[in-house]
This record gives sequence, C-alpha cells and structure tokens, in this order.
Amino acid sequence: MLQDHFRKEPVFLLSSGIILTFIAMGILFPEVLDRAASAVHGAILDYFSWLYLLAGFFFLLFTLAIALSKYGTVKLGSDNERPQYTFFGWVAMLFAAGMGIGLLFWGVSEPLVHFLQPPPFLTPTSPDAAAFAMRYSFFHWGIHPWAIYTIVSLSIAYFSFRRGMPALISSCFYPVLGERTFRLPGNIVDVLAVFATVFGTATSLGFGALQIHSGFTHLYGISSAISVTIGIIIIATALFMASAILGVEKGVQILSKFNILLATLLLAFILALGSTPFILNLFSSTLGGYINNLVDLSLQAYPFAGYEWSRDWTVFYWAWWISWSPFVGLFIARISRGRTIREFVLTVLTVPTLFTFIWFSVFGGSALYLELHNDVDLALIAGEDVSLALFAFFEHYPYAGMLSLIAILLLSIFFVTSADSATVVLGSLTTRGSIVVPLYKKVIWGLSLSLVSIVLLVTGGLDALQMMAITAAFPFMLVMIVLCYTLWIGLSQEKFEE
Repeated sequence: MLQDHFRKEPVFLLSSGIILTFIAMGILFPEVLDRAASAVHGAILDYFSWLYLLAGFFFLLFTLAIALSKYGTVKLGSDNERPQYTFFGWVAMLFAAGMGIGLLFWGVSEPLVHFLQPPPFLTPTSPDAAAFAMRYSFFHWGIHPWAIYTIVSLSIAYFSFRRGMPALISSCFYPVLGERTFRLPGNIVDVLAVFATVFGTATSLGFGALQIHSGFTHLYGISSAISVTIGIIIIATALFMASAILGVEKGVQILSKFNILLATLLLAFILALGSTPFILNLFSSTLGGYINNLVDLSLQAYPFAGYEWSRDWTVFYWAWWISWSPFVGLFIARISRGRTIREFVLTVLTVPTLFTFIWFSVFGGSALYLELHNDVDLALIAGEDVSLALFAFFEHYPYAGMLSLIAILLLSIFFVTSADSATVVLGSLTTRGSIVVPLYKKVIWGLSLSLVSIVLLVTGGLDALQMMAITAAFPFMLVMIVLCYTLWIGLSQEKFEE
C-alpha cells in the first residue's frame, strides 16, 4: 500500500519527508543540526563561491541572448494568443512577486552597513565607502536577480503554455530526459525545487518577522526576546493559512495592489521631505557607476582583499535569489501567458529593476545624507541590528510613529501574501503541477514554512537564515544551468519542426 502511495505521490512524500526530518532535527538536536549545516555551508563557500558569481553572470547573458535571438518573437502560448493582463497590471504583479519584504528590510540598512563595514581596501564611513555602498546595493538588487527569476519563469512558461506540459520545473527537462521526465529523474528535479523554495521563503519570512518585532520594540518597548518573534510568526501563519485554505485569491490580489500603492506613497513622502537634489544626483551617479562597472561587479570576488566581504554579501544574495526562483518563477510564468519572449525578458529585466534603484536611492541615499551631512549615527545602529535601521531612520522625519506603523503594516501584508502564494506554489509543485491543491497539502506546507523559519531563528538567528539560503540554493543552481541548455534545445527543436 505504501508502495502504491509512493508511486502516486513521489515528489510530495520525498520532499515533505526531507523537510520534516530537518524540522525534527532542529527541535530535538539543534546543536547537531547547526554543526552539520555549518559544515555543508562552509564547504560550499570554500569550493564553490566563485560558481555563484559565474552562474549569475551567465544567467544574465543567456536571457539577453534569448531575447535578442530569432527566438525572441516566439510567443509564450499559441501564435494568436493575446496577453491575459494589461501591461500595467502585469508589471505591478511582477514587482509584487519579487522583493517586497527584502526591500523594506534592506532598503536603509544595506547601504549603511556597506558604508560602515566596507571591504578592507576602503576607509569606513568615507565618501568612497558611500559610493561603493550605493553601487553594490544597486548591483545586489538590480538586473541579476531578475535574470535568475527569468531563467525559471521563461522555461516554465515556454514548456507549459507552448508545449502543453504540466507547470513543473521537471517539464523543462523533457528535451533531454524524454519520458523519464515523469519518472525518478524528473521527480528529483521537482524535489530540489521544493527544497529551494521552502528554505528561500523561510529565509524571507524570518527577515520579515525580525523586522516587525524590531518595529514593535522600537515603538512600544516590547521585549526583544526571540519568543516574541516566534509569536509574530505564529500569528502570521494563522492568517496566511486561513487565506490559502479559503482560497481568497481576490483578497490577496487586492492586498498586493494596496501594498504597492502604500509603498509608493511612502517612497514619495521620503523623497519630498528628504534632500531631493542629493537623492536625484545620487541616483544618476550610482546608475552610471553601475552600468560602467557591470562586468567587473558581476565577476569580482576580491581574492586579495575583501574575499570574505564578497562571500558574505554577493554570494549570499545570489543564493537567496536562486532559492526564491522556483516560487517567483512559477508565479511570473502564470501571469505572462501570451507575451513574446523578447517582450517578457526585456520587461522583466528592466522595469522592476528601475523601481528598485529609485527605492534604494531614496531610502539608502537619504540615510547616507543624514550620516554625512547631519552627523546622525544611523550606520552604527544598522551595524548592530539591521532590522532596526529603518525605524531609527524614520525618527528623523515628521510623523515618525505613523511612518513606522505603515512600515509594519507593509511588512505584515507582504509576509501574509508571500507565505500564502508560496504555500499554494509548493502544493502545486507536489501535485503534478495542478492548480487544485488538496487541503492537507496546503496545511503541511504552510506549517512547514513557519516551522523551518522558527527552527532557523532559534538555532542561529540572522546568520542561520543566510547560511541556509546559500546551502539550499546550491543544488538548484546546478539545475538552472542545465535548464538553460534544455530551453535552448526546446526552442531549436520547435524551429526545426517548423
């Protein structure tokens, strides 16, 4: 009987078994888990950190090559199919899917931390360190993350909408696996996608919970004990589980649009009341520096001085984006039916990236202005607790309490909508790509996301979140490299058949 069940549900049983084992280890033997995870993480960084940089640059080149090639005119769907969503609606959903929690968490703190703790060849808190901080903030949140998302989403959209395959990562391997796509080799690919999605999403939820907690501590003096962070995760879990189980998709869509509008108003408020000319000059200068140094930034590991810095920041980010890519990629694929490959790639790479650059210029740039021109010690706060920097930054603007509450509201909604979507995506990945997911799978995956996040926070906090993102992303990075090959072969076969 168990054999029959395994034959019907191999991906679900394998992936949920691995995740539940991880959770049980975290609860029963946290020190053993921490040592094992640290050893794997250390080995990956020691031997393969260079591969993350090369892979990120390769994904960017590959997406551009596909868009500008003869395959750029191929539609993600039948030849006469029209897009399901308006261009504006499509772009708004693209942005909402990718980086909500992360932008709020790192928008102020990342430039400040780079400014305070740059690589050893730069003097901390110097103007050169400030320029470096902004350039690397653009780089970490710029065109590369969207290229990583594009590889997965384009592959799924092409093979499911154009070729009629199930909306699974394994479907993209059909050109090389053939019918084995539906057997063990294809199942292993889907298990790796589930593994990356769980740990990538749990990392983001951990960041969100930490920052919501810091906001409440800053505003109301609530205890900073880890138990409060766990309580926030439990409350949020109840909300997103209810949403996922009841299937209130329309409500989630409304919340997502509301969040984008609120985030844009917050951005406009800080831009208007900050040093607007400085912010605009900073945006222009950093954009120029980013474009001019794109190749160097993409491949730079600082092997002689700053190697540790590169591993702690760039490699972590590339791993985080890769671990998010199955979840975000599947979502982007679903909303992009009817677009041509060229329109899809060029829009996904440029429009959300531009908004992100404006966000970092306004929030990170304003924080650096306060540091350099008003002698405000924000960088020191960010260096001690990155989750607190945003709220300390608001203290230097009118209506600071209201701004902090808005940030907490934004974080809470991003938390619920991201976790809700991830639960549904995990259910779909483990139900042969079906959009109808059984209730028990939604419950298992929703609880798993929260429990993994809690285990990571308890065993090592922020460091454990970053460490696990890098570890979980490694096998899926290899999957993505092969994915580029299968997509090219798939497109070549289509042209050959024509």
